Amino acid sequence: MSAAARNYIGRYRLLKLVRAGQTCQIWEVISDVNDQRRALKALQPDYRNNKDEIALLKHEFSVGKKLDHPNVIHIHEFDIDRGQIPYLVLDYFVSQNVKQWIRTRREFDKEIVTGVIEKAAAGLAYLHEQGWVHRDIKPDNYLVNDAGDVRLIDFAIAKRAQTGLGRLFAGKSKIQGTRSYMAPEQIRGQAVDHRADIYSYGCTVYEIVCGKPPFTGESTDELLQKHLRAPIPSLTSGNPEATPEFAEVVAKLMAKNKEDRPKKLTDFLEQIRTMRLFKGQLRRR
Repeated sequence: MSAAARNYIGRYRLLKLVRAGQTCQIWEVISDVNDQRRALKALQPDYRNNKDEIALLKHEFSVGKKLDHPNVIHIHEFDIDRGQIPYLVLDYFVSQNVKQWIRTRREFDKEIVTGVIEKAAAGLAYLHEQGWVHRDIKPDNYLVNDAGDVRLIDFAIAKRAQTGLGRLFAGKSKIQGTRSYMAPEQIRGQAVDHRADIYSYGCTVYEIVCGKPPFTGESTDELLQKHLRAPIPSLTSGNPEATPEFAEVVAKLMAKNKEDRPKKLTDFLEQIRTMRLFKGQLRRR
């Protein structure tokens, strides 16, 4: 392969490696066709012939290509370069993920935090409205830039929500997700719907406000048992700046029984848009 070819994947020139994980690498790229900057997600060399990983990329494209919302990343293309490198092309969004943002922020700016919480909810609510359950909501799967703009990402294990008779007869599900944010019904392998995402979103909000996940454990089993049985930690204990009324609505997001959570994330959004999330904020509309 020529040196020039190594600097390209498909018609995209590789500019900068943004991040690399176990199975994928993310590049900042520029298109030879229209000079647009994009993000390119390619499988790592050891996974480029892995049928399961290729199928996940294809599925992520099938979900993301139809999404059109300011708080959700848009996916433009799936292809396999030279029959060897499976990749996705996404909107380029100069950012870090929310997990990184929590760890590196210099101050707790109440207005920016409020905006991030709202925008993260709006993106997920839109995904639900399109009939999808994300199944891996966590701070790592939201991007945020310096201005506090937010994008929901990573639809690799998103699943169509069951409706009608399909919901009644849905059996056991493969346990997928991230342990620190998984809803009790996910842990039990039960069929999940958008309320599992709402639980995970509640855990994400807790971490945004308090700087750490709501539950931790010395072992995987201890962590999962806390999600199943431990009392919901109070937001005000983790951050005394949170108002009691905000703490109450976040606790409902993390209810152990999915029937006790909000039916829709838009219900949560409507609530918080009329309350102060943090002490010292002006009364909101």
